[in-house]
Amino acid sequence: MQKRISNLPFRDTAEQHAELVAVIESLKGQKGAVMPALHKAQEIYGYLPIEVQKQIADGLDVSLEEVYGVSTFYSQFSLTPKGKYHISICLGTACYVKGADKVLDRLIAKLGIQPEECTADGMFSLTACRCIGACGLAPVLTVNDEVYGRLVPEDVDKILAKYQA
Repeated sequence: MQKRISNLPFRDTAEQHAELVAVIESLKGQKGAVMPALHKAQEIYGYLPIEVQKQIADGLDVSLEEVYGVSTFYSQFSLTPKGKYHISICLGTACYVKGADKVLDRLIAKLGIQPEECTADGMFSLTACRCIGACGLAPVLTVNDEVYGRLVPEDVDKILAKYQA
C-alpha cells in the first residue's frame, strides 16, 4: 500500500512563477481572462493550487471566489496534483451498474489513496469521473490515455503491476 500526499506545501520554481506572472500580465484588463489564465496556470503547474488561484485573482483584479468558482465548475481543471500515472475510473450509470464501485474499492485499497489524491511518491493519482464515453466496455478506467474495459476488481492488480515495473 502506498502512502498518499497530504498537506504538502505548494512549491514553485522561479521559472514557473515568472511564467505565471507573464501570463497574468498579458491577460490583465481583458474580459473573460480568468479561464485562459487558469488554463495556462494548469499547463505551468499541472494543477491549480490555491496559491496560484490567489495570484490569478490578485493579478486580474477579480475575486478569489470567481477564480475558485471557475476552477471547480469545469472538469478540465484539477485542484490536486496528478501522478505520473493518472487513473480515472468511470462511475457513470453503465459502469456503476456493472461493478465500477468494486473496482474503485480495489484501487483505493491497493494505492492507499482516495479519489482526488496522489500517492506520496507521485507515481499514481486517482479520479472518479462521471463518464468516459465507453459505456459498451463498462466498467472502464483509464491510465493516462490507455483504456481498460470490462473490468472486475481482480484486474486492478495486473493493471497496476504494468505501471509499477
